[in-house]
Amino acid sequence: MSMAYEEYMRQMVLPMREELTRTGFQELTSAEEVENYMESASGTTLVVVNSVCGCAAGLARPAATQAVLTSEKKPDHLVTVFAGQDKEATAKMREYFEGIEPSSPSMALLKGNKVVHFIPRYDIEGMPMESIMDNLKAAFNANC
Repeated sequence: MSMAYEEYMRQMVLPMREELTRTGFQELTSAEEVENYMESASGTTLVVVNSVCGCAAGLARPAATQAVLTSEKKPDHLVTVFAGQDKEATAKMREYFEGIEPSSPSMALLKGNKVVHFIPRYDIEGMPMESIMDNLKAAFNANC
């Protein structure tokens, strides 16, 4: 790929990244960052597998940020990987989602480095944002 294309893509997805980082999500952009984070993970972590698709923009990111902002119980940590952009980081994170098919966007709630709740794309796309938020809040209440 050309350098111009790569720079264009970096600039295009910047607002999509910032939508989560403004709410306190830590971006993990390399396989090494994911591995370092996951090997020392403690407490609960919400992982958002970000994407450029419409259901990420209109549903997944807003639902994740609003659930975190409005829930009484919250995960200890918030992290994100960006499918299609940070490919190695996303692939490494998905290794921790044992037995779960790759899906983007998606969200996983972990205790330590084990998935205790997972929301795949098919439970995001076409769903009301409030349903996704309720799904996350129920997972927070049960596990955080």
